[in-house]
Amino acid sequence: MTRSRSPSPSGHHRLPVHEVVLLLGSDRHRGLGTREAADRLGRFGPNTLPSAARTGPLRRALRQFHHPLIYVLLVAGVITVALGQHVDSLVIFGVVVINALVGFVQESRAEAALEGLRSMVRTDARVIRDGHERTVPSADLVPGDLVLLEAGDKVPADLRLTRTVELRVNESALTGESSPVAKDEVVLREDVPVADRGNMAYSGTLVTTGGGAGIVVATGTQTELGAIHRLVGAAEDLQTPLTAKLARFSRILTVGILALAAVTFGVGLLRDQDAVETFVAAIALAVAAIPEGLPAAVTITLAIGVSRMARRRAVIRRLPAVETLGGTTVICSDKTGTLTENRMTVRTLWTPGGVYEVSGAGSAPEGTVRDTAGAPVPVEADRALRWSLLAGAACTDATLAEHDGRWETTGDPTEGAMLVAAAKAGLEPRRVAESLPRVATIPFSSERRYMATRHRDTAGELSGHVVLAKGALERVLELCDAQLDRDGTVRPLDTAAVRRAADDRAGRGMRVLATAARWESGPGDTEVRDTDAAGEAALGTEIPPGSLVLTGFQAMLDPPRAAAIDAVAACHTADITVKMITGDHAATATAIADRIGLVDGHPHTDRAVLTGADLDAVPAEEFPDAVQRAGVFARVSPEQKLRLVEAMQTRGHVVAMTGDGVNDAPALRQADIGIAMGETGTEVAKDAADMVLTDDDFATIEAAVEEGRGVFDNLTKFITWTLPTNVGQALVILSAIAVGATLPILPTQILWINMTTAVALGLMLAFEPKEAGIMTRPPRDPGRSLLTRALVVRTLLVGALLVAGSWWLFRWELTQGGASLPEARTAALNVFVVVSAFYLVSCRSLVRPAWRIGPLSNRWILAGVTVQALAQLALTYLPALNAVFDTAPLGVDVWLRILVIAVLTSLAVAAHKRVSAVPRR
Repeated sequence: MTRSRSPSPSGHHRLPVHEVVLLLGSDRHRGLGTREAADRLGRFGPNTLPSAARTGPLRRALRQFHHPLIYVLLVAGVITVALGQHVDSLVIFGVVVINALVGFVQESRAEAALEGLRSMVRTDARVIRDGHERTVPSADLVPGDLVLLEAGDKVPADLRLTRTVELRVNESALTGESSPVAKDEVVLREDVPVADRGNMAYSGTLVTTGGGAGIVVATGTQTELGAIHRLVGAAEDLQTPLTAKLARFSRILTVGILALAAVTFGVGLLRDQDAVETFVAAIALAVAAIPEGLPAAVTITLAIGVSRMARRRAVIRRLPAVETLGGTTVICSDKTGTLTENRMTVRTLWTPGGVYEVSGAGSAPEGTVRDTAGAPVPVEADRALRWSLLAGAACTDATLAEHDGRWETTGDPTEGAMLVAAAKAGLEPRRVAESLPRVATIPFSSERRYMATRHRDTAGELSGHVVLAKGALERVLELCDAQLDRDGTVRPLDTAAVRRAADDRAGRGMRVLATAARWESGPGDTEVRDTDAAGEAALGTEIPPGSLVLTGFQAMLDPPRAAAIDAVAACHTADITVKMITGDHAATATAIADRIGLVDGHPHTDRAVLTGADLDAVPAEEFPDAVQRAGVFARVSPEQKLRLVEAMQTRGHVVAMTGDGVNDAPALRQADIGIAMGETGTEVAKDAADMVLTDDDFATIEAAVEEGRGVFDNLTKFITWTLPTNVGQALVILSAIAVGATLPILPTQILWINMTTAVALGLMLAFEPKEAGIMTRPPRDPGRSLLTRALVVRTLLVGALLVAGSWWLFRWELTQGGASLPEARTAALNVFVVVSAFYLVSCRSLVRPAWRIGPLSNRWILAGVTVQALAQLALTYLPALNAVFDTAPLGVDVWLRILVIAVLTSLAVAAHKRVSAVPRR
């Protein structure tokens, strides 16, 4: 069935309610009819977003074989089977299968861990249909439905509000705005951005206070949430730097190996050697040159990194992601909920008699009120301070309670912050409510911009009642003609001083709420009416201007996470730029950036703050430079976040993007690595991310960067170790065929070397601990190839030494030692293995000599060398293995000559380290 597109919600904010109702064919009082709603559901489809496609187990399994080196091994395995070389083929296929199993298991574990984070909950919505209220699944909503909202509801679709009662909505997941937004039905201009459309409520946002109703103007993919979902799908799924480098490295290696094998076969034919034997030798050369252990080493090294990150509360969805963080040059961090706690906290208490700082963060009433000198201040020391805190604790509809050891606030976050501040000063909310029971209320409204309550004094301090008020500074100042001094004296209001103090806090990104009071000696008349019999606050007349006494103001903000400052500083030390990208206001974003040292601590960014409007005004050719310089981006849309990430990638940066909201998802997908928050993150963000932080802690990203650098170091160490040994084996075969000499090592023996050393020796480098100073060096150059000049030189050096040592010993044993051909070949075989073991110890550090590395810091190396030694003794002295691999026992003098070759090779490598270390970046 062909479905109609839901009407676009983009223009409904500029239309009066009656026109919207008429346009959608609905009724603002009776809603849609049941039959009409069913018909529209069939036309427009369910109010859901398409679920992300999951990779099936079969596809994940087949993906493990998608590698150029694996292709060559598979072809070599098939050819060896056809030629009757069953032992060779068995070993080749065994390597391929083991690598595939490891990769498949690790990917499956990552998917299972992510599934455990998902909490897909089916929501319901309250609608008016046929004039009656009913509850329906949110998936059944259609354009034109009349939806009812109340505190705690998740907005089920995009709504044009028709009625509001002190309605406030938390839109942080969609827009990045940290504070709840007041809503009304007022018609707006067409060019008002989504974040400022006060007459709209958007799908996926949360009602914090009040209530209202709205007409559904868009459902499913046509909502603002759906638009972001489409951006996520359109964002390019980039290769990680590691996979890109490995793919290029593997292609070069594959072409080189095949060319070398072809040359070997051609040389043999030119020398009139047997074609079949020459072809087998060419295959042996290809198998010898291929680092069979490389795919398995990459998978296992990354899997170890994944395991370490899981213990540090991070779930890696794709194996290369943890390494990608190690190469990150820029971290684009969302503010709300990522660098901050997404929880308003009172930081400053200003009264006419003093200024006080409040310590502690979060909802727990753990902290103190201190003066500017840092000394604790009892509330009794400043009467204005006490009444300002009482206004925040009593003139409120929020609650503070402890549940299962955790303190939580309900209601408006700013009211919750004032409750917590009072509790920190010893004014416990429950006791405040008992001593000052509320008898009347004037509720907050967007037009009134203040809330007032009347209380009866039961503690004996007053003989009558007190009126408490709190609200926007300018509005409360209009209601006051006096201020309360420190000792309780009422003095004329110094408006200029109050505004200067408030402007200072507002300039630091704080939200300021003023408090005021009026004390009544008796029950007398008041502009605040008594509550009715049902206990509900009755709406009364406004409080007359100039009838209250100002007690002060409370300045609050969404504070940085405790570990964010240290984490950002560590990133700067590692020469990683951290940029804030948020939908919040510029002043708020700048204040948080200053508190965590986001800009001043890094030399590559200036203090420029660009808003979404600024970005739109930047010419396209200047956009990357502007993005490079700025450290904070405020009031940006999802499309602009995506564009920012793309701009930094065009400058060659490896970009990590953190976020938790729906608005972050497109940029998370576009970034080289997307990092979502597991606790507060939306499902859309988690699905778009490569890594999910289960503790929502920005500091975990620093740990991931460190872990990623260690992973890349270990991969580089493995490549540095395996290439020379493989090249050496290939050159031995090539040189033998070139001069028409007997092969010093047989193909079966080469397979033994590759299989045993890759598993027992090379893979042990995956467990190598991170080297000291790993977080004090700059990120590696994203454009640097894995085949660096130093690595090529090291490969040729060690490969040449292996060829020279094995050839020399092979010829010595035949001509001087009187050895048989199997004995000479066994000696040459053991040269490769023993030199590989010695060289392995050298590769534990890319810059330091082997004797400066703690021998017990990686016990896996000792275990691997021990296993390899036992395997070589078995290969050399067990008759059964002698028969299969054509080996023979060796004397002690032969082993001494082998050790001399290994020691000389190690000294040559150490000398090369001193003059040209293999770069770690």
